Amino acid sequence: MQITAKQVNELRQLTGAGLMDCKKALTESSGDIAEAEKILRKKGIASASKKAGREASEGLIHTYIHLGGKVGVMIELNCETDFVAKTDDFKNLAHDIALHIAATGPQFLDRKQVDEATIAREKEIAASQAEGKPAHAVEKIVQGKLDKFFSSVCLLEQPFVKNPDQSIQDLISERIAKLGENILLRRYSRFQVGEDG
Repeated sequence: MQITAKQVNELRQLTGAGLMDCKKALTESSGDIAEAEKILRKKGIASASKKAGREASEGLIHTYIHLGGKVGVMIELNCETDFVAKTDDFKNLAHDIALHIAATGPQFLDRKQVDEATIAREKEIAASQAEGKPAHAVEKIVQGKLDKFFSSVCLLEQPFVKNPDQSIQDLISERIAKLGENILLRRYSRFQVGEDG
């Protein structure tokens, strides 16, 4: 059965779960949204969105050095309590995120950080590539290409290097469900020998 973007979006609105988790649950439930919601609840993923509003003021700074000292990453990963910040699960999450940043070099944390000029440029490129198509199709093509652009440059939307079926946000949501606390990637820096900025 073909799972549509509309179904995935509807399930995301209901549960707050990540894109890939929703798609997997819908595939498992043969497109039945109510059943997919149950699947996500059983896995604890749907509850992650409910924790998103809670303050995350504890956490840790994690560093990762890659390629024999040629690439370095520093991140601030927050949670609600010092207890969770000291767990191996939380530390492993920080390590996985830092490793991912070292490997992929994302330009932005999320869509909100992408400046309007960059978005306008990407829309213009996408529109020129869709030239000659019907107007209603152009809008969908431009949005699809923009979403693809965001998933390549925004850290939280990138496919996780260790599991491309899961985005970084899905990885964090999975850990929120497991640890029972809100987790927030507040900021990161990536350094590479010989690169500016």
